[in-house]
Amino acid sequence: MEIVGEAKLLRIFIGESDKVKHTPLHEVIVNEARSAGLAGATVWRGLLGFGATARIRTTKLLDLSSDLPMVIEIVDEESKINPFISKLNELFEQAECGGLMTMEKVEIIRYLHGPQRG
Repeated sequence: MEIVGEAKLLRIFIGESDKVKHTPLHEVIVNEARSAGLAGATVWRGLLGFGATARIRTTKLLDLSSDLPMVIEIVDEESKINPFISKLNELFEQAECGGLMTMEKVEIIRYLHGPQRG
């Protein structure tokens, strides 16, 4: 698969402790993105942040949080991203959590699959 040109970046902000049943929400989102045939997904774990509650969450030893901020980024064509948003809404409802989704236009310079390893 090759993608070149204009695409969309979907960015999803959640908490590390958000779960669907007993599975971390970020894992569920990545697995659903893969099942939907999206180009790829990356999960970032934040060192420090706050959200709607304004409660600071940090990795500092004396104030160690079990609910660090997580960001999932997915880039693909708009026609593939848009239908996935309804799946994300379902997952947020199942997890009974808050969160934030943003989408922006990006320009893909290069996206090619490398050789299969393993």
